[in-house]
Order: sequence, then structure tokens, then C-alpha cells
Amino acid sequence: MKRIGIADTTFARYNMADAAINELQSRSTGFTIIRYTVPGIKDLPVACKKLFEEQSCDIVMALGMPGPKPIDKQCAHEASTGLIHTQLLCNKHIIEVFVYEDETQNGKELASLANQRTREHAQNVIDLLFHPENLTKHAGQGLREGFEDAGPIQ
Repeated sequence: MKRIGIADTTFARYNMADAAINELQSRSTGFTIIRYTVPGIKDLPVACKKLFEEQSCDIVMALGMPGPKPIDKQCAHEASTGLIHTQLLCNKHIIEVFVYEDETQNGKELASLANQRTREHAQNVIDLLFHPENLTKHAGQGLREGFEDAGPIQ
């Protein structure tokens, strides 16, 4: 049975893990979900590595909500670099789902964006594990998670 890891943070202002778990469970069966919560986004790379090595996860979603200040964006970049490094070390996918607090100025819109982006990436997790041909079908289509799709260029 496949194992999906969910690494999330207490720093986030929206419970992205609940959205991910709900979406995963509504889309497919035949997997177990293991959740691991850490304080902040710079803790996500080791959380993902632990999910791979100690919990035998096949794929992990790394969920975070960086703040709006320049230092928050720097920390998000460092976390993202760590996640890429962890993917290469473990030879497994980490689906990074970051929602920046300044992507919208409205709290309801931010919650909606976090929910939608997380759910759309959860669908990507299902496709990567069980239906990779779905991703190939959509290559070059300008799909965007959380916002309206950009569409292909001609």
C-alpha cells in the first residue's frame, strides 16, 4: 500500500493539511496518510526526509504559508531549496505547496486560495502515484494551482 506524507506547519494561518487529507481521501483509496507537523517552513525539509526514511512514504506534500515580509520570502526560498535537496537525496517527489500571505489582501480570499491550491496539488499527488498519464495529457497547458489557469500559448 502506498504511503503519502503530509508535512505542515504551526506558522500557517490556514489548516492546509486538513484540506489535503480531505481531498486525497475523496479522490482515491489504496494509500495511508502520515501527517507530521513542525513549527515553520524551514523545518519542512527534515520533516519530509523523516517521512521518507522513518515512515516509508512514497511521496510527501510540504505545506507552508510564508508571511509577507522580505525575511519571510527569504526563509521560504531557503525552505524550498532544502526541499529540492531532500527530493534529490531521497529520489522521491515532494510537492511543495506554499501560499504567501501577500498573494491577496483579504483573509477570506487567502483561506480560499490556500484551500484551492492545496486541493489541486493533492490531485497532482494522486496522479503522480496512480495515474501519471494524466499529467502527461496536461503537459504544456498552463495549469495553475489556486488561480485561474493561464492556458497554452499558440
